[in-house]
Order: sequence, then structure tokens, then C-alpha cells
Amino acid sequence: MNVNQSIENLKKRIKELEKENLILKNKTEVFYTNKPTVKVPKKIKPLFDKASLTVKKHFESFKANPSLAKIEVNGQRYILMRAESLANDFFKNIIKLYADRPLPEAVKIGRNLLFDMAHLIGIQDAKNFHDKMKLKDPISKLSAGPVHFAYMGWAFVDILKESKPSPDNNFFLKYNHPSSFEADSWIKSKEKANFPVCTMNAGYSSGWCEESFGINLTAVEITCRAKGDKNCTFIMAPPNKINEYLEKESIKYKRIRKYDVPLFFERKKIEEKLNNAVKEKETLLKEVHHRVKNNLQIITSLLRLHAEQENNIHFSELVAESQNRIISMSLIHEMLYATSNFSDINLSKYSTSIFNQLKSTYNKSLIKLKLSIPKDFSFEIDKMIPIGLILNEIISNSFKYAFPKNKGEISISFKNNSLTISDNGQGLPENFIKNEKESFGIQLIHLLADQIDAKLIINKTKGSSFTFVFKNSSKES
Repeated sequence: MNVNQSIENLKKRIKELEKENLILKNKTEVFYTNKPTVKVPKKIKPLFDKASLTVKKHFESFKANPSLAKIEVNGQRYILMRAESLANDFFKNIIKLYADRPLPEAVKIGRNLLFDMAHLIGIQDAKNFHDKMKLKDPISKLSAGPVHFAYMGWAFVDILKESKPSPDNNFFLKYNHPSSFEADSWIKSKEKANFPVCTMNAGYSSGWCEESFGINLTAVEITCRAKGDKNCTFIMAPPNKINEYLEKESIKYKRIRKYDVPLFFERKKIEEKLNNAVKEKETLLKEVHHRVKNNLQIITSLLRLHAEQENNIHFSELVAESQNRIISMSLIHEMLYATSNFSDINLSKYSTSIFNQLKSTYNKSLIKLKLSIPKDFSFEIDKMIPIGLILNEIISNSFKYAFPKNKGEISISFKNNSLTISDNGQGLPENFIKNEKESFGIQLIHLLADQIDAKLIINKTKGSSFTFVFKNSSKES
């Protein structure tokens, strides 16, 4: 070594000592050693050596100012978090929160949350770092990840020689995290886990590599120090290939293990599938209600044609009554087709519709409707169909017999769990009670009242009034 080179080495060492001295003066304990921050196979080591220098330079500009609640590295704000809060303490709280569910399910919920969060952070950190360091090719982008990982305090990364990182469906990475913050947190707490705990390590590393290579990736921890294994070992691959590698791993070590494969935003994808399935069923239900309504209309048309051919007034009246009953059911399916709620029918809207339909049928233009029903009150379809038939029978009778002068009011109300249909017309005939059982319409009303589990009360004073007192309450939407 010549004199000039010795002098240069001394100058370099002086600068390093001055930097360390400045750190000590500022009482900020940040020391960057020259020891390796990543271990990789020899063939890709030069790239990672270069990345180590790049990342080290990035983190040398470390500033902490608690008075402003700021930690800055190379001009960007960072935050510190206690490792246990994202490891063993996190799972304790998740298990408490989901105490009503089986333990494996609660643990899976926690792992999914941590994986999704870490995977997304890994993607965004990689984007930011690649832009800042002007990294272009996939391997260079990957090489910065493990080094950055070490400086961030996540874990030291040891990439194993069987790894084949390629920007396609054959991507395969096998690696150890000898000092994972998650495993260390469990070990420090002296709690032995019964599942692989390094979920955020898996999420962050797969997120960084996914962004680096431009392909979807996931990572599975196959052994974990927190469980008592020698290493925290991971396999990373595209989601559609990961199980193939996991099966090979089981065969290789002659042990059968069921691995929980995390998928980025798995819950979101499941929710999307469920939402799509719900939309498909809603479309199908709409179509069913539409077809039922159309078929009922066809039946009414056929009845009308049949009545016209018979040329019998009494028969035509019976057919017209049957048509009105069918229309009352058709209206329900029409309302269900026009709404996003496929189980409940709004009583107020339905009562108005059936009143207007019958008003037009009987040509009673001066008869008015008075409603006293909570705006959002509804019945389920199973109960609404018989109620619709009841409304049809009673309102039809009012239109036909209650108002000889074509003037009056029909009232429909619901309160105190009772439905009342009444009119202010001339009232029921004197012999109504005696002939009650002979009338098909009244027999039908009694039958329908039993079907909806309601007690029928008939009042003949001041017009006519039919009250149905329900034993079981209905609901408001």
C-alpha cells in the first residue's frame, strides 16, 4: 500500500469517526455497521451488495425530533411502533374480540388483517423506493427490498439457493428471516404459538416483490421459531402455483402439513363474489316476479274471454270477482319487481294501488280513500298475499254495496297490531250475521284471517268495519 492510499484511508476513517461523534453528541443512538444486512446466493450477491450501499446511504440521513413528533429518513417521515403491538399482543386482542368464534377462525381473521396491511405497505414502500433510487429492472428492485427490510427492523433476510426469482408464473423464492420481529416478540414473551406468527413479514416481503416483478405473489411461512422450529422459513410464489411448492415441501421433509395460504385482500374478493351472487339472485328474483305477474295477467285475460263467450251476467260477475282476486296478487309481484326489497311489501303503497285498481273497475270516481298507516310499515310477502285478498274482498264489497249514491269514504288503518278496513256507507244488511256463512266472500275472509293468524272483529255500526287483530307482530322496514 503506498503513502497516498494510506492517507486516503485515514481521511475516510476520520470522516466516519466524525459522523459517529456527531451522532453521540446529539444523543441519537443510530449506528450503521459494515456487517451484511442480507444473505443471498453467490450468483446474485453483487446486485445485493450494491443495494446495501444504496439503502445504507438512504438511512444515514436519520433525524429524530420528538418536540415535533417527527422521525425523518432522507426527507421522508417515518414512524416507530412497538413490535409486540403488531405481534403477540395483537393476537391476544383479536382472540378476545372474536371470543364468540372458534380459535382458528379468530386467528385467521387476525392473520388476514395483518397480511393485507403489510402487503399493501410493502407495495407502496417498493414503489416509493424504486422511484427515489431510480431502480428499473426486477432483480435490482428486489435487491433493495431485503436490505430496506433490515434497516426498518422487520427482519434479516437469507435468500436460499433454490430460489428462482423470475418475472413470470415460475417465480419462486425460498428464504429465512432469522430475526423476524414477530417471532422475537413471541419468544420474548415466553409464549409458544401454535401457528406461524410472521404474518406481516410474509405480507410485506410478498408486497415488495409483487411490485418489483409486476406479478401477483403471496408468501407462506412454513416453519416458525415462535412454534419451536429452527428457522422462520418462507416460500413465495404466484397464488396459483404456491400449493404446488408447498406439496413438494411436505414430500421433501416427509411431513404432511396444512398451510394457510394468505391472499391479498382475500376478504374483499370474497365480498365481491358474494355481492355478484346477490345481484344475480336479485335479477333472477325480479325476473321471477315479472313472469308471475305476466302469467297472472294472462289468466285474467283468459277468464274475461271465457266470460264473454258464455254471455251470462251472473257468470260474468263471478269471473270479474275472480279477476280482481288475481289482480290483487299480481299487484304484489309488480311491486316486488319494481323494488330492491324482495321480501316485504309496503302496506300503504299496496293499499293505495289496490284501491285505485278497484275504483277503476267499479267506476266509483267519487269514493275517496283515507289511509292511517305508518309510512314505512310493511308485511312479508307470505302474509301480504292473503292480506291483499282480504283488502280486495272488503273494498270490492264496499264499492258494490256501501255507496248507492256513489259518494263516500273507505278507510284503511293499522295501529296497535290491528288492521282495520272500514267505510262510511249504508252499512251491512240486517241479516248479515245470519247469512254470513253462506257468502263465499265472507267465508274467504274468515279463511284468510286464520291463515295470517289474526282474530276477525266485524262492526256494523256507522257503515261497516272489519278489524284483524294479529297475534304475531309484523315489522316496519
